[in-house]
Amino acid sequence: MNEIKVEPYIPDEDYDNPAMVVDFYEFTMANCLFLHGFKDTTLVFDMFFRKNPDNQGYSISAGQRKLTRFLLEYHFNEQDIHWLRTKGMSEEFCEYLRTYKWKGDMYALPEGTVCYPHVQMVRIECDLVGAILIETYLLQTMNFHSLIATKATRVTGLNTHTPRNVMEFGTRRAQGESAGNDGAYAAVLGGCIGTANCLAEMKFGAEVKAVGTVAHSFIEFFPTEFDAFKAFADTYPDSVSLLLDTYNIMESGLPNLIKLDDYLIEKYPNDPNRRVKSARIDSGDLARGSKRLRKALDAAGKPYIKLVASNGLDEKKIANMELYEHAHFDSYGVGENLITSASDPVFGGVYKLVAIEEPDGTVIPKIKVSENVEKITIPHFKKVYRLFGRDTGKAIADYITVYDETVDDTKGLTIFDPMATWKRKDVYNFEARELLVPIFKNGKRVYDCPPLEEIKAYCAQQVDTLWDEVKRFDYPHKYYVDLSDKLWDIQQCLLRTSQL
Repeated sequence: MNEIKVEPYIPDEDYDNPAMVVDFYEFTMANCLFLHGFKDTTLVFDMFFRKNPDNQGYSISAGQRKLTRFLLEYHFNEQDIHWLRTKGMSEEFCEYLRTYKWKGDMYALPEGTVCYPHVQMVRIECDLVGAILIETYLLQTMNFHSLIATKATRVTGLNTHTPRNVMEFGTRRAQGESAGNDGAYAAVLGGCIGTANCLAEMKFGAEVKAVGTVAHSFIEFFPTEFDAFKAFADTYPDSVSLLLDTYNIMESGLPNLIKLDDYLIEKYPNDPNRRVKSARIDSGDLARGSKRLRKALDAAGKPYIKLVASNGLDEKKIANMELYEHAHFDSYGVGENLITSASDPVFGGVYKLVAIEEPDGTVIPKIKVSENVEKITIPHFKKVYRLFGRDTGKAIADYITVYDETVDDTKGLTIFDPMATWKRKDVYNFEARELLVPIFKNGKRVYDCPPLEEIKAYCAQQVDTLWDEVKRFDYPHKYYVDLSDKLWDIQQCLLRTSQL
């Protein structure tokens, strides 16, 4: 027998195939199962999370649009196959991957849907290769988009009925190019009005609008602050937005701002659009500065000049300035605390096997058992309902059932906390809505992702279905996720019979 010689793989820093965003053990597992004859076995995986970021009362499910594009274009090429051979994957497995196309089913919450711990955000039903090898990319995509979109709903005030204009300014602090681009998209989905990131607008369209003012370096370049202001205004007379705190806000920035606006009035007396639009402050006592500036600008007959704040802001700093200090800002630029969700920078989504489908259609539920109660999975092929009060339109609870169950919302329903089963609630006068929608069937896309503008409006409407007690920053009310009696019995049976 001739010895098989494998040519070493030469690294290529410019190479990029998203299908290879895979933790290596996914390949070793898939190769092993493939060689043992299970390549056509259908696996069912759930993607869900265990804790809301910052221990808040809700999260936003996002990333479905990018995940859909990924599955549509899923493939392996010669460079991938060559590298896999050098890592010990079998020839049979490599040849199978060479022509592999993703042909599974995917159900998911529509992008922008409010979601809760242990509720499926995505359900995958696919042959073992397509189910196992997409895990890393799926989690990376859904986790990051959901993290930033959730943070954005709080920064933009959707959770407190105080909607505010927020621009995403964090590209330079994001963890890499893709995080800057995807984070800008997710931030707009969660309520932001624009981003500093130019590439994000080019990728996602005008809804992810690139915005900005000037930097301190621009002001410093000129002999005087007014010279800088005037140069900018002469270049962009229809969109004059300036930075006031390069030297001294009240003693230099403000007088020069007023002087510049007077200059524009004199230069363009019949064009009210050619005036100073806004002024930004990026340091000092922001709340005090806003009140002093607003008072001075109003006294100077310039109430139309809007004020913008930036500098290490997040949802709590903004809320405190508005509530306790009565700050008068028209918009905010929020950077690193939004694009990294700095207060809790990890969305802990996981991807777990919950069932195996036999060729005859029989579904065998699977469970992960742990000494940590929160890590015990909910087994089986499942459906998720959200119960809404017919009189209020507000969400009451989520209700997870086995796939062959339905919820009759014409009569009352008793639900219970699956962790503390003695906690029960009788629900009546409610509407039950099934949450997961089909995105792919047999590898074919059956769902058109709405434009971002619609997703953004849907997300805001979703947040509005929550009771205020669920949305508050401190000690939010617990929103319950309950199991049907049948599903709970199956879980308990598996727990009793599983080997620890």
